[in-house]
Amino acid sequence: MVTAQDDSKNFMQALEDEMKRLFAGLGDQGALESESDGQLEVVGLLKLALTSELEASEIAAHWLPTTSEIEAKTILAEQCSDEMRHYNLIFKRLQELGEDMDNFDPFAQGYSPLYHYLRGLRTTIERIAAGPFACEAVAEVRNAQFIDFCRRVGDEKTARLYEKTIHPEEIHHHRLGREFLLRHATTAETQAQVISAVRSSLAIADELQNLAEMTTGLHNIPVS
Repeated sequence: MVTAQDDSKNFMQALEDEMKRLFAGLGDQGALESESDGQLEVVGLLKLALTSELEASEIAAHWLPTTSEIEAKTILAEQCSDEMRHYNLIFKRLQELGEDMDNFDPFAQGYSPLYHYLRGLRTTIERIAAGPFACEAVAEVRNAQFIDFCRRVGDEKTARLYEKTIHPEEIHHHRLGREFLLRHATTAETQAQVISAVRSSLAIADELQNLAEMTTGLHNIPVS
């Protein structure tokens, strides 16, 4: 007899396998190239990261008051705090690199389409699927590529900042999201919500714009 928990594990494994196939299409620096329109340099990528970190912190904070489950509140509160701390660490690193940050506006170009999509999510299962699970999975890929890029151009200090602090914490957020979905995405309805939220988040993410059409394959994942 297949239990709801067994079904949830199978569902999540299929979802993660599909995401891995998508990410494999990015190659060694595809996430960075897509995010920056091919303008690969450390300072520019760090400034883009500032906007992403601040958006992630604000989204988690926006969701907190209307999320009733304490387990989910804990995940969002931790992410909100960590992302804001990442913002400050990256800001400081830019100053160390000689950038004048006094008048820097991370939202000079406005909020991203992904931010607006995430703000509109209403259910906890969708929020955790789109935020900690999907967006942090993208961050994991992006950060790994950025660490390698920094080392290729000789910026060991920035590489270590990501490798020792930012990257592990965003992997942690993703794993918390995965564990939550394993426990709660146990019905056809909740699994369909997860698929929709993940598909939409990946299709909108800047780092995956060139591969957006591939995310449509996610709808083939079986649900309960």
